[in-house]
Formats: sequence, structure tokens, C-alpha cells
Amino acid sequence: MVSKSLLLGLGTAAVAGELAERTADPCAAIAGQQFVAPSAAMACLKSFPYNATLAKNVLDVITKVTPFFTFEAWQKDTPTPFTESSSNLEVEFARIRATAYTTDYDFNRDIYNVINRLDDGHTMWRPFCYWTAFQNIVPAPLIALEKNGSQEIYIAPNAVEFLSLLGTNYTSYYDAKGFNWKKYAGAKVLTIDGLPAWTYVNGIAAGYSGRFIDPNIRVNSVFTSYLMSGGVWSQRPGDFGGPNFPDKDSLTLSLIAVNSTKAETVKFEYRANYLGAPFKDGPSYWQANCVARNNTNGVDFRQSGDIGRFKMSEKKRRPMAEIGAGPAQSIDLPRPNLPTQPDITNGTGVIKAYVLPDKKTGVLMVGSFGGDYVGFQNDVYGALSKLKDANVQQLIVDTTGNLGGFVCLGQFLINALAGTKFGYAGFESAVRAQPLARKIVAAFITQEINGMFYSPSRWASLNNTPLQDNYNYMEPPTNFTINYTEDATSQRIYDICTPYNVDLPAEPFLPSSKIIIVGNGYCASTCAMFTGVAYEKLGIKIATFGGNPGAAMNFNGMAGNQVMEWADLDSEVKTAGLKNDPLAPPDLLVNANYRVNWRYAYSWENKSEPLAFRVERAHYRIPYTADTYMTPQNLWTYVANTYLK
Repeated sequence: MVSKSLLLGLGTAAVAGELAERTADPCAAIAGQQFVAPSAAMACLKSFPYNATLAKNVLDVITKVTPFFTFEAWQKDTPTPFTESSSNLEVEFARIRATAYTTDYDFNRDIYNVINRLDDGHTMWRPFCYWTAFQNIVPAPLIALEKNGSQEIYIAPNAVEFLSLLGTNYTSYYDAKGFNWKKYAGAKVLTIDGLPAWTYVNGIAAGYSGRFIDPNIRVNSVFTSYLMSGGVWSQRPGDFGGPNFPDKDSLTLSLIAVNSTKAETVKFEYRANYLGAPFKDGPSYWQANCVARNNTNGVDFRQSGDIGRFKMSEKKRRPMAEIGAGPAQSIDLPRPNLPTQPDITNGTGVIKAYVLPDKKTGVLMVGSFGGDYVGFQNDVYGALSKLKDANVQQLIVDTTGNLGGFVCLGQFLINALAGTKFGYAGFESAVRAQPLARKIVAAFITQEINGMFYSPSRWASLNNTPLQDNYNYMEPPTNFTINYTEDATSQRIYDICTPYNVDLPAEPFLPSSKIIIVGNGYCASTCAMFTGVAYEKLGIKIATFGGNPGAAMNFNGMAGNQVMEWADLDSEVKTAGLKNDPLAPPDLLVNANYRVNWRYAYSWENKSEPLAFRVERAHYRIPYTADTYMTPQNLWTYVANTYLK
């Protein structure tokens, strides 16, 4: 018979062993918890040692994919006024290859930072093992508001309603510590970690936010804002309130609370919200989040049919231009901020439509150009038809927080507003004509492969006639020199977006003078091209909210014409039969994506200039107020009363 004391001793030893194991394994210590201390999350992320084999594989992929990136040479010294977005990738990758890192995280974060410095959301290294695995959330999302003629930085007045939607898993931590974070909703922020609030915010915009080449749009990215997410009105905490890495445990704010005149110094703690796959320890975290997936790399589509008569058997692959938010969390927009007018679309998609109480102003909220390709067209057509039936005399198009989507849906919306008589609704375009790209096009022509992104039949000539299947638009390439670097592009091409799935009227919905586009510059990719055509060719007025007071600001977030995800590019190489070419990237061994801007768009106002670097300012710069920053209907009413009179 085993004694009680022995059983107790064995139990104690088992518990002690488990505790020791969890202490030795930082991932085991936080397994199963939704919110943890950022330093504990970072300890887990940094528990995986640097692996030279994986590092070589990653760098081989990155250095062989980068020649497909349109702006590699341009951004060695990015055109004025965007020079802070400059980075010599060749030099940086050589430095990284020669660096000895302690952890796999440090290696991947260095690559991420280098590419993120380009401020191009189409061009990013996304190691899913680390990128947005944890979102850091602090109960102090920031917003710049105008009060009494001065624009200052505040903790969002709706912070209590907003962050309470995260539930008690988040808020109970602060309750247990006796920290009354709710007291500071709406407080004016004077300093952050000892720096003036505007200086700190601009530092995040310059060194962390990325994605947008215009610095003032990055400033708006630091702040909280409304948007549509999954067809639902939502609120993002911003790059200060909800960054994608658990870099900080806390920060200290000097602030003045609402109904007070006295400055206080308050420490706010972040909590890291785990957004990845379930795990129980370090090895299972690695398996769940870091190992290459079945869809990490591309496929050879020739295996699905006769090589000589290859036709894509799957649904047509459509060009995308979107920033791609990743898993980082947006939270539902609190009920007091929701529009009180009914959504006349009554739908669940990315399009919402309203008639304001003045009965003459219609609103089209365009939350995204992604999702259901045909559904978007039906929703836009239905919304505009109902607005016309309501006899609206003017229209506000809200693009706030629009991350882009299908290239052709941006052109569809132009034609829906301007009528089909307007004609081609995109930009002239081109791809980079580097050696492997030219081999891919030649291989597709030889093998009669259509339906791929490099296939000639995918594109049209500048007279809007589809290219012949055997027309090599890469030859001869257009050579040029930029930043003392020789480069080349293909011939200029058009998108092929018509016929649409919905028949549109030939005539405009309204005169351009009766339409205004509003947003916060967080209008990416396809959204930027939509607003670009509306601005350059239709003369539609644009109003941009937020940003640094008095500083110039573009209205378009990022205007590369098409993003190419790694798996899609790898499929192009494999389907061309060129995977063994010395220039071809190997398969990735880790769960990651190196996406690049693959296609240029050229401004109609200067066809030698990529739209991505064109200075295009909004007609109206408007500061947010406490009434408009997070309540869309208040913002629309203000615009209607002020700019559409």
C-alpha cells in the first residue's frame, strides 16, 4: 500500500516539475490565455533560436522575389516629398545575410523593419509566426481633435464604450489592479514617455506604421478610426492603441482629464491579445504558427490539364490591390456611434447606403473593394438605384478605412458613378521587365498558357483591345534609369474588366460637381486608384480628415496598381516550368508571405510618373472634432452642410 505522504510527495514533485517546465518554456507559461503581459508574449516569440538553414531559405526567396518589385530602384531615393521612405534593399539584405542573430524573431523582425520602411502596404514581409501573432492593446486609443480652434491629441472620448466590447478578459486585468482607465476617456494628452504628444505620434508614423507613403496618412494610422470590417461597422484602435507586435509593456502619459484643469502623470499598461492558432508550449506554438502550410507556396497549374491546350479550370484569378490587414483586431463600432438613418441596402456586404435627414444627400459607404466580386457589383447598383429613387441631389462617397481589393471593382464603381460612356476607368500600367519575368511571358506564349497573371491575354493594349495570346508585351522592354540604376518595364497595358457582371447605365449617376469623396487617407490600393481616377479624370472633389494640422497630405493611401502575393508569384514561375531556373526563388520553408507591388499605375496627368509617387492633395483638409471623429453620420452631415450646399 502506498502511503499518503508518498502520494503527496509524488504530487508535489509533479507540480514542481510542471512549474519548472513552464518557467523554462516561455510559450508554455502563457498557453491558453487570451491576454498576457507583452513581455511574456515577447519571451515566447524570442524563445526560438536563430536557424541558419531557415534564414538562408528566407533570404534566398526574398532576394529573388525583389526583382519583381516595381519600385526597388525608385526607392533607393524615393521621389520628393516622400524621401523618408527610401531604402536600398540590396544593401540591407546583404547586411542581414552577414549578421549573426540570437533568435529567429530578431532575424525576421529585421527583415520586416527594412521592408516596412518602404511605407508600401503592397510590399511587406509577413512572418506569420510573429507578425500580428499578438496585438498589443492599451486602454488609451488616441485621436487628434479640434477644440476652440486648436488641434490637440486626446484619448478617444468613446474609449470606455469601445474597449468594453473586448470583454472582461481584457478589462478585468485593470479592475484587479484598481486602475481606473475609464476616468481618462477624452483626456487631453500633453506628453507620452516624456515627449510632446505630437512628437511621439509622428515618431510612430515615421518609424513603425509603414503601409502608406504619405506621412500624414501614417499619422492617421496611429489614431483610432472607424471602418467597415466584414460588412460590419467597426473601430480600429490605431497603431498607438493596438500595434501588431508586443513591443511595450507600458507607457506614461501626462494628461488632463475631462472636467479637470490639473495635469496628471499616469502609467498605462498594454495587454497582448493572442490572435494565432492554439498551442500548449514552444514546440506546439512553432507547429501551429511557424511551419510552412500547404498554401504557403504556389502550384503548377499545368498539372490540371493538357499542357499544350492549357486553360485555367478554376474561377478566373482576378488582379488584387489591397493592403491586407492580417488578423489584427478591429472591434465593433459602439452603438452610440452608429448611423441612425437606416441602411437602404439592408445588406451584410461592404457597401452601405443612407439618405441623410435633409432628404437630398445620399451617402455611399464603400468599406472595401474585396469580398464577393459579383455581390459588390449588385450591391453598388442596388444602392445607387435606391438613392436615385429617393431623389437625392448630391452624393457623399465615404472611403474611410478602405483597404482595397479587386482592381476591377474600383473601375466598376467609377463607371457606376460616371456612366459607361466614360469608357476605360483605370490607369495605364506596366510590369517590371527583369530577366525571369521575360522568361515567364515567353514560356506562357510557347506553351499556350492563358489565365495566369503574366499571360498576354490577361491584358489589353492602350486602345482597349485584348492582347493576342501570342503577343509578347515584354519585348522590347522599355529601358530607363532611375537613381543611377538601369531598369526596364514591359509595354504599357490596360486592365480587362468589362463586361461587368451587372449592366450599368450609360449616363452619370449625378454630375461630378454634386459628388464628394471623403476619407482619412486610409484608402489603399484599389481605393487609391478609384479616388485617383475620380480626381484626375472626373474632377470629383475630395475631402480628407485628420493628419498633422497645417501639413500637406495626399488623399490616396497607396497607389501601386497590383499586389502579387508570394504563393501567386510562385505559381507563375512553376506553371511556366521555370522553378529550376537559377533566377527562380525556392519554396519557403516557413509560414510567411513576401508580397510585392507587381504592377505600376501611371498618372493620367503625367504618364511618366508612377501614381504611387504623385503628389495629389485633397481639395479640402478638415480636422476631426468630438462630433465627427467616430460618428459617421455626423461627419456626413457636416460635409453636406459645408461643402455640398
